[in-house]
Amino acid sequence: MTETVLSARRVRKRFRLREGEILALKELDLDVQENEFICIVGPSGCGKSTFLRMAAGLEPVSEGEILYRGQPVKVPRREVGMVFQEYSLLPWRTVEDNVALGLEFAGTGREERRKVAREYLELVDLAAFARAMPHELSGGMRQRVAIARALANRPDVLLMDEPFGAVDEITRRRLQEEIGKIHRQQGETIVFVTHDIDEALRLGTRIVVMDAGRIIQDGTPEEIRENPATDFVKKLMSER
Repeated sequence: MTETVLSARRVRKRFRLREGEILALKELDLDVQENEFICIVGPSGCGKSTFLRMAAGLEPVSEGEILYRGQPVKVPRREVGMVFQEYSLLPWRTVEDNVALGLEFAGTGREERRKVAREYLELVDLAAFARAMPHELSGGMRQRVAIARALANRPDVLLMDEPFGAVDEITRRRLQEEIGKIHRQQGETIVFVTHDIDEALRLGTRIVVMDAGRIIQDGTPEEIRENPATDFVKKLMSER
């Protein structure tokens, strides 16, 4: 029987602006089970990335709580990895040293860091570029390095915030195949934010649709296809 890895309980998020206060998330409830690949789709500004940042411990919750295996998420933790849309690689470090960065912060010895970094570079088909510098790689290759770096910390759950949004369509398809393969081989629990309903249908074992700071539909790809339950989801499906 699978366990709940990550859960949101009546989560609200407020941002205070000069003009006043906005409510970015409105009582969000969500459970993420072990080995699920959850894709969250919705328009810009609906709270997708905000939820991921709070789940990673990078933003505080205004009301409610986010739990990792029953423990409140207050600060970043190694068990919860995150991949951003920007590569965020250190330009003065080699590919291998970028992948090993989290392990270095954790105090892992140099030889073990190199071994683990090579293992995950193999996983994303970049072992031959271990000694290369980030500027020598294409955008898609740099994103694969960012994925390898997150995986090298051996997170229990991997959060991915539109990780393929800045690459061309051919590279995007390759990266989708790559992360799908990693999910099948490694059994990672993944929460993946995207604007692209096709990407969600291709990758997800479950799809969560958000709009205006709330969840408006939650189901398997088959259920979303067969029963687009709201006007917003019907519009998404009709535009495919």
